Amino acid sequence: MKKLIEIFFTSMKVGAMTFGGGYAMLPILQKEVIDRKHWNTEEEILDYYAMSQCLPGIIMVNTLVFVGKKQKGRLGAIASALGSVTPSFIIITVIASVLTAFANVPAVQHAFAGIRVCVCILIFNSILKLWRSSVIDNRCLAIFIIVALGSYFLNITPIAFVVGAGIVGLVLHIIYKKKISGDEN
Repeated sequence: MKKLIEIFFTSMKVGAMTFGGGYAMLPILQKEVIDRKHWNTEEEILDYYAMSQCLPGIIMVNTLVFVGKKQKGRLGAIASALGSVTPSFIIITVIASVLTAFANVPAVQHAFAGIRVCVCILIFNSILKLWRSSVIDNRCLAIFIIVALGSYFLNITPIAFVVGAGIVGLVLHIIYKKKISGDEN
């Protein structure tokens, strides 16, 4: 039970700090789940995150469900899901009750503009950390460039990019492995 409570409150902490969408959760997720709790590796979190983008629902909740499931099975997944949505539920309820009265106040508009800039920096820092562990060779760099350009210029679902990048990565690995085996013979 103690572990389930820990999963709930860790997920709640990540959920409370996720402003601006799924990418914004990466810094706090890395700090809490990888650095402090040592529940997952960066590679596992990247895999969970990629899978979460392919699944219906909120990326943050989906990712944290994977984290909770690894720690404590189905009950861990449930504790993680509940913990991750609790802050949003509370915050949205409070904000919705007062926002309409203050939405046009310049100070509130400027505060939201400042928050958006902060979220951009948090996302950028996460990208730099993920870059170091993901783009490990020229093949990964090529996949990165193709997906980056494709996602910018094409109107294709992220699922197609994730699945396509996975297939290309697997094919390149098989080709590279055959090349290495052929060179040894």
